[in-house]
Amino acid sequence: MSLAARFDTKSLPEAAVFTEDAPSLQELYEASSDLNLCALERSELSTVVDSVRTSLQSATREQQLGGEQLRRLAEREVDEALGKYAISDRQQLMNTRDAVLNELLGYGPLQELLDRAEVSEIMVNGHQQIFIERNGRLERTGRTFDSEDHLRAVIDRMVRSSGRRVDQSSPMVDARLPDGSRLNVVLPPLAVDGPSVTIRKFTAQHLTSSDLVERGALSPEAATFLSEAVSQRRNIIVSGGTGTGKTTMLNVLSSHIARSERVVTVEDAVELQLDMPNIIRLESRPANTEGAGAVTIRDLVRNSLRMRPDRIVVGEVRGAEALDMLQAMNTGHDGSLSTLHANNPRDAIRRLETMVLLGGVDLPLRAIREQVASAVDLIVQLTRGSDGARFVSSITEVVGLEGDVVSTAELFNRSLPSTADRAALPPLVSTGVTSQLVQTSTSRPIEGN
Repeated sequence: MSLAARFDTKSLPEAAVFTEDAPSLQELYEASSDLNLCALERSELSTVVDSVRTSLQSATREQQLGGEQLRRLAEREVDEALGKYAISDRQQLMNTRDAVLNELLGYGPLQELLDRAEVSEIMVNGHQQIFIERNGRLERTGRTFDSEDHLRAVIDRMVRSSGRRVDQSSPMVDARLPDGSRLNVVLPPLAVDGPSVTIRKFTAQHLTSSDLVERGALSPEAATFLSEAVSQRRNIIVSGGTGTGKTTMLNVLSSHIARSERVVTVEDAVELQLDMPNIIRLESRPANTEGAGAVTIRDLVRNSLRMRPDRIVVGEVRGAEALDMLQAMNTGHDGSLSTLHANNPRDAIRRLETMVLLGGVDLPLRAIREQVASAVDLIVQLTRGSDGARFVSSITEVVGLEGDVVSTAELFNRSLPSTADRAALPPLVSTGVTSQLVQTSTSRPIEGN
């Protein structure tokens, strides 16, 4: 989809055209899908961008223009500027037009990557290196920014659209783009080799249990089991490393929640896509320039208890909010869901214990383990293969506390080789252990929603 068509349905980033930074000629050329399809020389592209930017700045000084008005004015100005050049090939004209609009209204050399459906993540390591993840594999692109200042200008444009800030006083930020993509930025001196930008792209595709089964990420039996577990209000933790698909799995599990229930979600940056009629989405907030006004995940989890939720869904547990989540699970909010980073189910339990201790509470370890054993019912472990494939590697039930140890039972397992890939991925099969918490019906079909 061209940038012009995309802006027919989306608002422009705030103050998109007010930057005085010079355009990136390298980036303008590479913003098109094929470098050979750009019709003008780099100097000519620079002239067009400078001319249109000057006209837009003059127009916005004279009157307040909304996003739609600004977009249409930009398109008219670009069309007029390109009309001075003899570009006979329509495809070359459209590619050149989109390249100029990307610089003026979009996110420069990153815009075309954001538009490509096959690109799942974008990583910028300083102004001269841009990597992408495509089909589960990392690769370096030929795109660059002209300078660090040009990269900073694009970063400011991205962060401003989410109402957050990043500068020397606050050199790290988690934010989201207007389309829902997750954005992380780290500036120097914390990032030694220049500004670091990581974008995990938002996908509008709502995957279901059936989709995961078709892809081999889940077996039909396991999909039915998890559907029953959610319906029967079991507390589930989705565990896995970075990029293993924890948020996707959380979305799939949440799709089995009854539509009559009230759900409160708590996230650092909103990513969950729950199609529920009675849902409240809460998002944390960083401190302002004076260091005040921060609202943490723990604050939101505590407040969610006062909002009469049937279920609480925490996007990711990574700190002291672990105790509040466990207490919520133990005090009438059965069926709550969350994710955390861990390599296996046993590590997930240890991480929960550690996060509670890091919260500064003066509780003996046994009391914490009792909370974990009584609150958590199931742990769904996700793994990423050597070829980028993401799949469920095990489903484990928390049985209870035996002595001072949290006892578990593995219900489903995948016998993984040392290098698991799509071609040789073994199936997820039942271990033969019967769940003590979930009553399953083998005749129940896999639900898509």
